[in-house]
Amino acid sequence: MKRISFKLNFVLTTLFVIGTGFFLLWVSNSFGGYWPRIITLMGIYGIMAVSYTLVNGVTGIFSLGHAGFIAIGAYTAALLTLPIQQKAMSFFIEPLIWPLNSIQMGFLPATIIGGLVAAFAAFLVGYPSLRVTGDYFAIATFGFAEIIRIVIQNSYNITNGSLGLKSIPPYTTIWWAWGWLLVTVIVIGSLKFSSYGRALRAMSEDTVAARAMGIDVFKHQLISFVVSGFFAGIGGALYAHWLTTIDPRPTSLGIMLTFFVLIMIVIGGLGSISGAVLGAIFFAFFAQWLRIVESPMNFFGINIPGIPGMSMLIFAIIFILIMLFRRKGIMGKDELSWQYIYNYFSKKAGDQD
Repeated sequence: MKRISFKLNFVLTTLFVIGTGFFLLWVSNSFGGYWPRIITLMGIYGIMAVSYTLVNGVTGIFSLGHAGFIAIGAYTAALLTLPIQQKAMSFFIEPLIWPLNSIQMGFLPATIIGGLVAAFAAFLVGYPSLRVTGDYFAIATFGFAEIIRIVIQNSYNITNGSLGLKSIPPYTTIWWAWGWLLVTVIVIGSLKFSSYGRALRAMSEDTVAARAMGIDVFKHQLISFVVSGFFAGIGGALYAHWLTTIDPRPTSLGIMLTFFVLIMIVIGGLGSISGAVLGAIFFAFFAQWLRIVESPMNFFGINIPGIPGMSMLIFAIIFILIMLFRRKGIMGKDELSWQYIYNYFSKKAGDQD
């Protein structure tokens, strides 16, 4: 089949990015607050999903600790951007410790610091945990995520404990979310298709063979885990300033968030960056649309009461059906590239002939 040249690929990609920018501009100017917020959430979920697929999909290690790094990024950025007067009013059980009680900075540096603190936490978690494999690693990361949540819940002089943080400045906009998503895709995509990424894919296929070829498995896995933690922290920082209220409940920044992101990357295809973005968009849209099943409805004159949690039940059914009938998800391990699109339509045209 015909290969698309690098120059044409670059031009098409540039036009796609510009077209996406105009689409986001149109959405933000033409609609009320609801749809821009949902599309902003799609970008945030995309960051979380792409960072998660680096570990679970590309590297091939099953982690259940992603929500812990998201929570660390969320709390760190929120504490750095909250006004000093707001901190004094919110922390009434125990005063906020120094120097957090006297610091207020801009959104960009706070977001980056949130990512760095999450990356450091990922290093502390990954260094001992990556010495075990398989289900043991999943259990270890799940335990660390719960430890992080419990520490947040009980550290009243740092995180305000179970009361959480309220009145967080609503800095996250559609541009911040999708701008950071673009950065995340570029960085993790560059890693995936570099020699480092080829080593990760080799490790995911056969760790023993990769080690026999001279690949430092532990080092590569740890770097992947730390990079994933950094972008998870970035996603958490954006998420906190989108929600404007955060707390350590399992349904807010706890294990449920990890399972939500896991659903996204399974829907999109484990190991596919573009699939992770598509899965995040799918999840964000249908999670909001399916809220109608949790509200009372009138169906041909029959009153149907709303059932709390029904939307998540439907997602669970979708998740099971995907695992049964299309385990590869939308993209499998392929990437949505111009070459992929050209090959797809060329094949369709050939089948018709």
